[in-house]
Amino acid sequence: MRRVELLAPAGDLLKLKIALHYGADAVYLGGTEYSLRARASNFTLQDIEKGVRFAHRSGRKVYVAVNAFFHPEDAKGLPGYLKKLEAIGVDALIVASSGAASLVGQHTSLPFHISTQQSTTNSEAVRFWEGRGAGRTILARELTMDELERLRKATDAELEVFIHGGMCASYSGRCTLSNHMTHRDANRGGCAHSCRWDYDLYAMNDKLDIETPFSLGSKDLCAVREVPRLIGMGIDALKIEGRMKSIHYIATVVNVYRRLIDAVLQDDPIDFAALEEEIAKAENRPTGQGFLKGSPSHTEQLYNLRSEPVNKVFLGIVKAYDEKREEAVIDVRNRFSAGDTLEILTPAGPSAPFRVESLFDEEGYPLQTARHPRERIRLKTPRKVEPYDLLRRV
Repeated sequence: MRRVELLAPAGDLLKLKIALHYGADAVYLGGTEYSLRARASNFTLQDIEKGVRFAHRSGRKVYVAVNAFFHPEDAKGLPGYLKKLEAIGVDALIVASSGAASLVGQHTSLPFHISTQQSTTNSEAVRFWEGRGAGRTILARELTMDELERLRKATDAELEVFIHGGMCASYSGRCTLSNHMTHRDANRGGCAHSCRWDYDLYAMNDKLDIETPFSLGSKDLCAVREVPRLIGMGIDALKIEGRMKSIHYIATVVNVYRRLIDAVLQDDPIDFAALEEEIAKAENRPTGQGFLKGSPSHTEQLYNLRSEPVNKVFLGIVKAYDEKREEAVIDVRNRFSAGDTLEILTPAGPSAPFRVESLFDEEGYPLQTARHPRERIRLKTPRKVEPYDLLRRV
């Protein structure tokens, strides 16, 4: 069974480091231009360079999304931008526009991947892009498992499949709701997620009396139980969506899929329910299987199911560890106190719960409570920890 790439989102430099720490083989990110996530933190060219250096030190890869659909006024500076990305040493570009694919080939020697926004659903389309130089095709999210398997058998090209994250109410993300309702072009980086807004429902001119507002949004995709079959059929890359998600979300979800993929490759037993329970600690929306089992029914839609409560609280990030004192230096993100029961999330998974006996500020003065986000505190941990491990409340 060949190696499969786990590809994770990176909304900023810290999220890039978190994704790689928790086991991603590659990350994808957007620059401040030409990306479909204009509201994400996004990367300056300087930060892309830092991210590439960080990833390459451990043999991992960085892909840059240049996946907006370009209008004439958008593409003027694109050749120069592509050349800068090539000079930085990014590993590949992700493009949606055929024009962008053409410009990549004309102005650089960079590999490029075809975005899911191209709605590639069949082997003929894969071969079309392969013939135009694409190193990989990211398949449409509207394919079933059976269709993916038939497509995989019909081509030797590299294929990438989404396994987790937000689903779009329109076909492969090609939506114009945001354009009409907010004058923000979803396909040029400005999606306002209008499908997830709350709406009143009317029957002709009569407003329906419903307890909660209506929305059009889909549940998030969670393909934990499909990963073994995807690996077995020979899919080359499995992709997590979420450049705008939190550090805790990235760490939790990447960690679960890393452990799952490794278990499949090593033929180890898999507790799917435990993995799904772990993912639920970081979810902010209910999950479903999208199109993988066939056309989604109403059960795959949010409608009035707005969210699920997160049952763990992200408390802080490990910045350093003092082996002599057996103390961790923590960058605090949420309030916690001496006496609280916490767990450590590491690349090996969550630790056994432990009780916080005492807290200290950076100068060594005792604290009862870590109150302030981004303050640095020290506490004893039951095991050695590494930078980018996370603390969570149990």
